[in-house]
Amino acid sequence: MDSLSKRQYGFTPQRSTEDSLYDMMTHIKAELRAKKLIVMVSLDIEGAFDSAWWPAIICRLAETGCPRNLRRVVDSYLKNRKVSVRYAGSEYSTGTSKGCVQGSIGGPTFWNILLDPLLKDLESKGEHCQAFADDVVLIFSGDTALEVQRRANAALAHVWEWGVVNKLKFAPQKTKAMIITNKLKYDTPHLRMGGGDIDMSKEIKVLGLTVDDKLTFNTHVAVVCRKALNIYKQLARAAKVEWGLSPEIIKTIYIAVIEPVIMYASSAWAPAAEKLGVRKHLNEVQRGFAQKIIKAYRTTALNSALILSGLLPLDLRIREAASLYEIKRGYSRRVVGDRMVENVVPYTRAPHPVAQVALQFGMIEDGAELARRAEDGAQVFTDGSKIQGKVGAALSIWRDGVETTVKKLKLEKYCTVFQAELLALARATRIIRNNSSGGVFSIYSDSRSALEVISRCDSLHPLVVETRNNILEATKKGITINLFWIKAHAGMQGNERADELAKAAALGLKTKPDYDGCPVSFVKRSIREDTVAEWESRYQREHTAKTTKLFFPSATDAVRQMRKIPLTPLLTQVLTGHGGFSSYLHRFKCKESPACPCDPNVEETIEHVLVECPIYGKERYEIEMVIGEAIKVDKLTEYINNKKCSEKFVEYCKNLAGKTIKRNKSNN
Repeated sequence: MDSLSKRQYGFTPQRSTEDSLYDMMTHIKAELRAKKLIVMVSLDIEGAFDSAWWPAIICRLAETGCPRNLRRVVDSYLKNRKVSVRYAGSEYSTGTSKGCVQGSIGGPTFWNILLDPLLKDLESKGEHCQAFADDVVLIFSGDTALEVQRRANAALAHVWEWGVVNKLKFAPQKTKAMIITNKLKYDTPHLRMGGGDIDMSKEIKVLGLTVDDKLTFNTHVAVVCRKALNIYKQLARAAKVEWGLSPEIIKTIYIAVIEPVIMYASSAWAPAAEKLGVRKHLNEVQRGFAQKIIKAYRTTALNSALILSGLLPLDLRIREAASLYEIKRGYSRRVVGDRMVENVVPYTRAPHPVAQVALQFGMIEDGAELARRAEDGAQVFTDGSKIQGKVGAALSIWRDGVETTVKKLKLEKYCTVFQAELLALARATRIIRNNSSGGVFSIYSDSRSALEVISRCDSLHPLVVETRNNILEATKKGITINLFWIKAHAGMQGNERADELAKAAALGLKTKPDYDGCPVSFVKRSIREDTVAEWESRYQREHTAKTTKLFFPSATDAVRQMRKIPLTPLLTQVLTGHGGFSSYLHRFKCKESPACPCDPNVEETIEHVLVECPIYGKERYEIEMVIGEAIKVDKLTEYINNKKCSEKFVEYCKNLAGKTIKRNKSNN
């Protein structure tokens, strides 16, 4: 069977809605740069899957060269099918000759086979088309409206005729079209389909992404933010300051639900996140969740809430996700430079399921059992190591208790120990596969995670696929390969030797790396460093979170330090300055005067309470004895970061804040 059109993204392994939307937006932007007039058409097929005509599917299978035995299976599968309805004790049945059975395994494939000729015909005519299952999008571009109108109407006429032949009905009244252009003056193309006019609209929703004619994505952002805010309103009822959902649960809900809702298909619309209007919508959503996570007052600034909750600004997360997508797909060289990202093996190059070999590995925890295994044949010990920022792998082959062969392997410094372990296993199986003498080989690795991923048939990691292929080829030659997990650093000679060789390979080899696949973890870490740097710059530049900056002048250090400090509602009031202090209460007309009881001319702020207020002189003296110096406002960050006194200083802050808040409550 010839390959299906690459313009079909639905029901295709390793392709997603984001791939479809990204390619669509990339094409549109390229045409805009060429100063073209673009018309985007979203087709609507009435009851698409229920209307798939079986004779057309069978004919298409014959046209593509599908083997006769498989066609007979399909014929039998589709033959004499009936639709039955039971109601009020009666049943009515009738024969049917159409429809992709809901929930069936073959249904999606049948639909792709049926739609494939249309996509190929349009592509051969030079028109940009793409589909995700039954969602078909056509994009026409030209220098003039007349040119676009001619091409679009010709293509739409062909689509309509194809639908008639295959008994699929396109609905012109539901089909949407939109003009996208940077031209100031242009005519509107007149589009027709099936004898009806297609109206022009200002926005089209494609696969959950609302695309507007100016590519601002304001509507899309507003819709997803509204959806997130509805979730927030429900969550807010069960997440109060003193009771309800814990901060950990709220944060989990935010990361697992809210971020995916808002960041969906971010690679297609990420540039919009840089606009102030879009950022305002995103900040509105994130601020509420961040405040709930830290149990803060609703007046708390977004920067303070983000610092204390450990969340990155949502617009930066969107840009981060878009960068990761582009780098993984090879569309951007940012971060990786001339390195090649380690991506999974394409499904078209993966072994056929019937060729997969079920693999298992044994467990060895003591030297006695290992010694008994030595009689079964050759023993191969593998290991990987990362030391002093360098990565190496090695294997050691033993026969009859004597080492016969060693192999040292070098990896790029950005590689991981997991990659080193997999590389050692891949090279070990390659050496065994190329062995002409046959026999039994036992491979021992102290990396259980590497052995577990190799034993899985569904893993498409390049080193895993290579290892499994080596084992399959060796088996065909009559070579037996047994896999074992061996306890690390348990005094077993072969394992200790492999560990020694791996470290020597990392530190000593000066040759070209044997493996240089850039792991996705390295890409994520590099992108995150750039994101944090941008966040740090923004935190320093903006004028909010003044009290929080007294304790945490650096956003990067703050997130790291807050992981060690148990955050409570009382401590949140201390670190934000938003709480039961006279100065704050006066701002919102909850107290007549902002003055501290110690001096009517001094405002009662958290800084004053901690550093100056004579009412708490005794408590201050005690903490100063621990710190070894008088407390100063400009050194608050040193106290909270000092390992020796951090815990006691935090308790000091909570103690004074608690007394102050209690006093202000009793006075109101």
